[in-house]
Amino acid sequence: MNHTPSVATPQRSAPGNSAPATLDGPASRFSKGSAAAVLVCWLLVVFDGYDLIVYGTVQSSLISETGWGLSKATAGTIGSMAFVGMMIGAIFAGRMADSWGRRRTILGCAVVFSLFTILCAFAPNAPVFGVLRLLAGIGLGGLVPSANALVAELVPAKWRSTIATLMMSGVPIGGSIAALVGIQLIPAFGWESMFLVAVLALLVVVPLGLKFLPETLAPAGAAGKGQPTREPAGFSSLLRAPYLGISMLFAVATIATLFAWYGLGTWLPNLMQLAGYNLGSALTFALALNLGAVAGSVITAWAGTRFGPIPTAIAAAAVAAAALVVLVTGPPVSVVYLMLVLAGVGTHGTQCLIIAAVASHYPGHLRGTALGWALGTGRIGAVAAPQIGGLLLAAGLGVNSNFFAFAGAAAIAAVLLVAVSLKLKSNLSISQGASNV
Repeated sequence: MNHTPSVATPQRSAPGNSAPATLDGPASRFSKGSAAAVLVCWLLVVFDGYDLIVYGTVQSSLISETGWGLSKATAGTIGSMAFVGMMIGAIFAGRMADSWGRRRTILGCAVVFSLFTILCAFAPNAPVFGVLRLLAGIGLGGLVPSANALVAELVPAKWRSTIATLMMSGVPIGGSIAALVGIQLIPAFGWESMFLVAVLALLVVVPLGLKFLPETLAPAGAAGKGQPTREPAGFSSLLRAPYLGISMLFAVATIATLFAWYGLGTWLPNLMQLAGYNLGSALTFALALNLGAVAGSVITAWAGTRFGPIPTAIAAAAVAAAALVVLVTGPPVSVVYLMLVLAGVGTHGTQCLIIAAVASHYPGHLRGTALGWALGTGRIGAVAAPQIGGLLLAAGLGVNSNFFAFAGAAAIAAVLLVAVSLKLKSNLSISQGASNV
């Protein structure tokens, strides 16, 4: 299938932004302006990660200190609200990024998640808190596919997979910051202070985005004015031949991966407290998970470039499943830390590699939509994980039931990614056979 590239039309100039980015491909060189834009996107992803993981750090405080009458099951339901919003945001923001522009969509999502995260600190009761988390989740979910679509068009093709994977290191870095900040802020200033940190994104990073983020999408009216015609984007194009099969596999693999990653992110501090550790120790376990995810971003970026994103993702998912199974055996504390690091490497690394594979597989006019589709439908796993984790605990099945559930999801992700690999090889064989006719 041939796709005609379109000319990038920056809305705001910045030094080094002159390197062209096309609708169907990245820039020919990695300019200073592109590097600045990628850095801003990464910073926004850091705050995205912070706002995602922050609920896990305050969950026990919300249950014991607020007087809202929360149980483990209802706390899981509230934890799911942000992921419901993320599912909505990812699906529609990816489509918006392909229609209205990457820059406006990214900045709009950043403002939304920052504002509603700040308001969570002032929630008077659990229902209001849940609604605010849902609204913040819409911005959180929309940011990642939009930012990845922009970044894919700002960097040379040979760096696309590596940069996409490294940029997603911002999620666990944000989670690590949440764990570190929580150890200090929660005892001193209460759980509310954790949500006020989002003020920094609103007052510092969003203005940087206004200055440095370019627009890489050709204007809709460009056709007939010396610009190539923009090809139709949207789910109708994505969910039909030749993309339907691979789009469904990417989506289901993302559901399984996000079930494991966000299930751990939401429940790990509480699980470790139930296992007998105090709050400070429980948060250091969460820190180990997130630091592992940061390391996983770097390791999988290297391995994905050398061995390919899908084979590396299969290995990463298998590592996560094995590490989580070891946790149920009751190993020594040092082994617990190591297994949590490996779980972070595997779960988050798998998701980074799926994003890199999606960004590389689809043409430019479908890139944002495809990323939004995979991440949006994948949020089904993120929505289900806090709920199922809470229900398993409420049913008296114990801490290990959660680790088994998350390990099973990681193993399923590995199997699904094997199916993705086979599907891609089949499509390649068909296309090569057709070209030889």
